[in-house]
Amino acid sequence: QVHLVESGGGLVQPGGSLRLSCAASGSIFTLNAMGWYRQAPGKQRELVAVVTRGNNPNYADSVKGRFTISRDDAENTVYLQMNSLKPDDTAVYYCNALVTTTPVNYLEVWGQGTLVTVSS
Repeated sequence: QVHLVESGGGLVQPGGSLRLSCAASGSIFTLNAMGWYRQAPGKQRELVAVVTRGNNPNYADSVKGRFTISRDDAENTVYLQMNSLKPDDTAVYYCNALVTTTPVNYLEVWGQGTLVTVSS
C-alpha cells in the first residue's frame, strides 16, 4: 500500500507564492511519473504539471512560466512552486503518482488534496 500526503496549501493574495509538497510512503519500489492536478468548484479535475522519473517536466498552458514542479527521489517527495498566483488558480490541488510497489504491482495513487485559495 502506498500513501501520498500533501501539504502547503492555504490563503494567499493575488501575485503571491505558495509551495506545495507531497510525500509518498509505503511499499515503494520506484516512483515513476509524479504530478499535480487541481479541481476548482464546479469544474473537472485538470492536470497542472507532471514530472517523469527522468526529471522531465510538463505543464498546463495556464501555469507555464509561473509554476515549477520538482522531485526529490531520496525523500520520495514532489513539490509544486507556485508564483504569481491568480484568483483562477483557486482549487483543491491533488498529488498523483504512478508507483511500482514491492512485491511488484503497478498503482496510480492520489493524495487527499490541499486547498489553495487566491484572494485579496
